[in-house]
Amino acid sequence: MKVFISADIEGTTLGTVWSETRKGEYGYDRLSAQMTAEVKAACEGAVAAGADYILVNDAHGSAINIDAAQLPECVEVVRGWSGHYLCMADGVDESFDAAMFVGYHSAAGRSGNPLSHTETRRPRCIRLNGMIGSEFLLYSWACAMYGVPTVFLSGDKMLTEDSCGLHPGLHTVAVKSGFGGMTRNLHPKVACNQIRQQAEESLKQDLAGAKITLPEHFVFEISYKEHVDAVRRSFYPGFRLMDDDTIVMETNDYTDVLRAVQFVL
Repeated sequence: MKVFISADIEGTTLGTVWSETRKGEYGYDRLSAQMTAEVKAACEGAVAAGADYILVNDAHGSAINIDAAQLPECVEVVRGWSGHYLCMADGVDESFDAAMFVGYHSAAGRSGNPLSHTETRRPRCIRLNGMIGSEFLLYSWACAMYGVPTVFLSGDKMLTEDSCGLHPGLHTVAVKSGFGGMTRNLHPKVACNQIRQQAEESLKQDLAGAKITLPEHFVFEISYKEHVDAVRRSFYPGFRLMDDDTIVMETNDYTDVLRAVQFVL
């Protein structure tokens, strides 16, 4: 079994303030170690379910956060950014049996995590076909383009609740909740134990039944905190200015959405 894992940091347990997410700043070493531990737990669960090859995309910031020496030997790690529109899902293709997302966070504008955002901190709100536009939505749908079912998600409680209807076989672990600038976090070992268990269970299901078919048409709306960002980015091909701070594009090709994300967010 081949498994693809995309890993972020703002949805790991204990992560609360931005300095913890940035290499060289206060709290980063501790949080990146926890990111590694949670990815390791997901890998161990996958191996227990029968995975013999796992590709992990280190999908946060510098993309050189995970200590690969801590992971099982059947794991390869994507580090750095190629510039490909798959971005946080770079490396996935039709050969994978399932995808998993570890350490993901609530979308821009959502109150479930002090670190909520989508790609950057410029957008106030993003919607895709009327749904809240989290990074999990964007890149789990990227996996679905290749026929790869997304079966596991760990992160903050609001993200797991917002995402529960996106994939029929999705298993989730909420490692923390947030309100305002506060987080309430599982103990790191408890978080890892739950991730390991649910990752294993998610891969033991009928994976064919966990697949989804993407919509035939996509409406991609982005509202910015600053109206000048909306005006500037409305000139990206396919977008139009919908109101003072919102741009919108419509397309039948999901790769158009993924390409746009790399330039307009």
